Formats: sequence, structure tokens, C-alpha cells
Amino acid sequence: MFIIVFVTCANSKQADKISQALIKAKLAACVNLINPINSLFWWQGKVDSCKETLLIIKTKRSLFSRLEKLIKSLHSYEVPEIIALPIVKGSKKYLDWINDSTR
Repeated sequence: MFIIVFVTCANSKQADKISQALIKAKLAACVNLINPINSLFWWQGKVDSCKETLLIIKTKRSLFSRLEKLIKSLHSYEVPEIIALPIVKGSKKYLDWINDSTR
């Protein structure tokens, strides 16, 4: 029912814009911004690297499609990282708060 979504952003300005939009739309209960992170990855047939900002988004599984659509509309990357992992256990009060904070 609940998920954590990871999204990497080109910079903190983009990360803040996406985070604000997700919270205001009630698609996320909480977004943590971790800046900077160093990313190393394959892109267009070669190894590349850059500094990025990582978003850790707490939300409900049922909101993923809407959340993904909003992120893609604001993101500068051709192929943004938008991956979700299930929350298999958690504090009941915290999970209730996620539920109550999203729609």
C-alpha cells in the first residue's frame, strides 16, 4: 500500500520544484532532498558521471501513476530515474500519517 520513490534530479533547484509540486498536489506525504550525490551510470553507450540531488518520496502505491506523470512534466532528463520500492513494515502512526497526508 505504501512506497518509497527515488528520483534523481539535475540540481537542487529542480529537486525543490518537483518536491514542492508533489507536496502541494498531495501526491507525497514527505520528500527528503539529499544534495549532492555523486552518480556514475551508463548513458548513450559510455560511462558518465555527475552530481545530482536525490529525492526520497513517501507516498501510496495507488498514487504512483499520477506522481510519475507530474515528475516527468517538471523533469529535465530525457529518461528520469523514477523507481518505487514497497514499504514492507513501518510505524503504524507514520504509515497512518502518510495515508492522511496524501490523496
